[in-house]
Amino acid sequence: MSDAQKPRVISVPEPRTLDLIFTPEALGRLRAGYRIVETTDAAFAALPDAVLGEARYIIGQPPISAGTLEKMTSLRCVLNVESNLLNNMPYETLFERGIHVVTTGAVFAEPVAELGLALALDLARGVVDADLAFREGRELWGGDGNGSARLLSGSDIGIVGFGDPGRALHRLLAGFRARVRVFDPWLPPSILRDHGVEPASLDTVLGESDTVFVVASVTSDNQGFLGAEAFAKMRKGAAFILLSRAGVVDFEALMEAVRSGHIMAASDVFPEEPLARDHPVRALPNFLRSAHRAGALDVAFKRMGDMVLEDMDLMDRGLPPMRCKRAERETVSRMRSKPVDRN
Repeated sequence: MSDAQKPRVISVPEPRTLDLIFTPEALGRLRAGYRIVETTDAAFAALPDAVLGEARYIIGQPPISAGTLEKMTSLRCVLNVESNLLNNMPYETLFERGIHVVTTGAVFAEPVAELGLALALDLARGVVDADLAFREGRELWGGDGNGSARLLSGSDIGIVGFGDPGRALHRLLAGFRARVRVFDPWLPPSILRDHGVEPASLDTVLGESDTVFVVASVTSDNQGFLGAEAFAKMRKGAAFILLSRAGVVDFEALMEAVRSGHIMAASDVFPEEPLARDHPVRALPNFLRSAHRAGALDVAFKRMGDMVLEDMDLMDRGLPPMRCKRAERETVSRMRSKPVDRN
């Protein structure tokens, strides 16, 4: 195949880079099989009409106006490698034209689930606090150091949201013989039962769990839906672990619930990132903090490139994308998660 016959790809993977999401071998295959035009979000709409008209794929999700989309007569798929589906393009027109919008966000499911499990185990056994005490020469030995410790095994666990991260988390929890209840209003109960979890109301998940994991995306329906009333329903001493986005909680109410001693908490995400140096959560006891690092592993980023190449190969052969997750007409415009600005 001559260079002129190769499909055109517009690369605008901000804040990622092609070197981040492709191994050297995979990037070599991408460049060998496609004509790549690299640009930025800001410069995307100003690309020559000929380039826009030839583009078969977009790697990234730059803002696309209706006018720009009209020029993109060869477009088959927008491959979002940021992971949050953004409300920055005319989805209805894309769907009417049969153009796929897909996301590689599933690559973060296992890394997020593993860190979530680590946070839960730490809250149950006080690993970090015990280590800090040891360093300062005030450690407590044996049972004296387990005054508030408890087992995850055989406990009641709740999961809010059962997309890819929730399912990955459930797989990790299988060995703990826990009773797992799930609240996800976007899934029918039969799907939850097929995965071996109990469908439950939000009140039941909150009130009947020793540990609650939150992996729900932020949508137009659920911003700040976990507030003071929700935390008050939780068992005293229960653990609340936030892994998705801070936008689903009233963060001030979460801090107050921890400060009062009613619950413990851990979070990988915060209302503003980076967090202000004087933010009160930094000094809050019984609150375990992680700097939005749950999914940011190199192995996850490189899986993105593999998924993109596999799905582009399928579409080149007239088949639908299968590795990336496709946006749904009914829900895509309801997504409200903030895009990340760093890897």
